[in-house]
Amino acid sequence: MPAIAIRHLSKTFEQKGNSVEALRDISLDIEEGDIYGIIGMSGAGKSTLVRCLNYLERPTSGEVIIGGRDLGTLTEKELREQRSDIAMIFQHFNLLMQKSVLDNVCFPMQIAKKKKDEAKKRALELLETVGLADKADAYPAQLSGGQKQRVAIARALATDPKILLCDEATSALDNESERWIQHSLEELAKNRTTITIAHRLSTIRNADEILVVADTGIAERGTHEELLAANGIYAHYNEMA
Repeated sequence: MPAIAIRHLSKTFEQKGNSVEALRDISLDIEEGDIYGIIGMSGAGKSTLVRCLNYLERPTSGEVIIGGRDLGTLTEKELREQRSDIAMIFQHFNLLMQKSVLDNVCFPMQIAKKKKDEAKKRALELLETVGLADKADAYPAQLSGGQKQRVAIARALATDPKILLCDEATSALDNESERWIQHSLEELAKNRTTITIAHRLSTIRNADEILVVADTGIAERGTHEELLAANGIYAHYNEMA
């Protein structure tokens, strides 16, 4: 059984009386532990696809099946429970400004009723992994953009989710910060099913499979080498990089 199964997924938005089709009839199996990269032009539907995977966006039609459960059939309570296995890292950090770095990472574990000492120990381990153990007592306002994103990554993984969704997590950062974030993600994505929307090919070139989203669907798919050899959209992106 795949970790994530997408069956004939479509999404249409209603805007000022007009219907805008974002995704059309997408079917895909993502195996447990695989790393998938998603790339495409702005407005192609990349973020919509990823947000449908945890029902932050509800598909207009089709199914998203995780762990054998069709998310569309779950109650709100069941959906919240299912989301505890899914972490999402956004382009914007969304940190709690009034809480310390340590408390930000502990926050999701508090919600999950984890013991305070266990939560603190786990948070410190994650901060060590992302290179910010010395910033545990600092506040977000005292951090750089790259450091804030590393805190956001540590927080997202605090509850040890099985699935990690990254929506252009490094697009607002400089090259040096992006390298730090990429290293952190590679370490923390081990043994997880990871789906990453990228704005730079370097972010996803080592993915098990890369999806090129265009014209409301998956236009190309394959490894970095396979897509270059196909000399299609992805190869064109590579030439522009």
